[in-house]
Amino acid sequence: MSETAQTLVAAAALTDGDIYERMISAILDHRLPPGTKLIEDKLASAFGVSRTRIRPVLMRLANEQVVTLTPNRGATIAQPSEQEAREVFEVRRLIEPTLVEMFIGKATDADMQQLKACIDEEEAARLAGDMRRAIRLSGEFHSLIAEGANHQTLGRILRELTSRTSLILMTYSSAHEFERYDATACGCREHRALLDSIRLRDGKEAGKRMRDHLTRLESQLQFNVVGDATPDLNALFGAVS
Repeated sequence: MSETAQTLVAAAALTDGDIYERMISAILDHRLPPGTKLIEDKLASAFGVSRTRIRPVLMRLANEQVVTLTPNRGATIAQPSEQEAREVFEVRRLIEPTLVEMFIGKATDADMQQLKACIDEEEAARLAGDMRRAIRLSGEFHSLIAEGANHQTLGRILRELTSRTSLILMTYSSAHEFERYDATACGCREHRALLDSIRLRDGKEAGKRMRDHLTRLESQLQFNVVGDATPDLNALFGAVS
């Protein structure tokens, strides 16, 4: 089979869910910066699919407030305002202490080990200088707690807030600060301290540490930074797996 034919077969095998997952991964990995224009034709070409396959994916991302759809102007990666950024952290401080207390009430030793493994991977990524992966693993740590809490509504809200937090960090972290070990996303030390409280089944202390942790994250935001250059969508998504 020729290379062109193989590419067409691979593209045909892509589901809308596959396209969504690749796009949300690019956003969470900070390869699609806030403000990036998402041109349907270019995305369709990059994925090797029709524009009609791209539109529902953009709608789904827009419903999650990760993408902004503007009449006659198309889609762009959302660029949260300062007020929106502060609101996201405000809501996270309201719901995550509750989620961590619920997690403590249901968590098994295996759940604790999964959290530890996530922190270990995050720390390894930081030590290797892979801060983008570290930030994603940081968000995964919070998601694991939400999943273990088994509260579908709060879990769904947190998933959306985690995606928006990733955009906020991209928008309001300078390039210099973004690359510093001690200034990117959730610090491993705070995650380990939080895990210590979880292991002790101390819901009150875990909730306090979660609130303090989110407050520190918000305090690092800089509302006068300049965004990154627009990426090449074909280079980003062209290699269909």
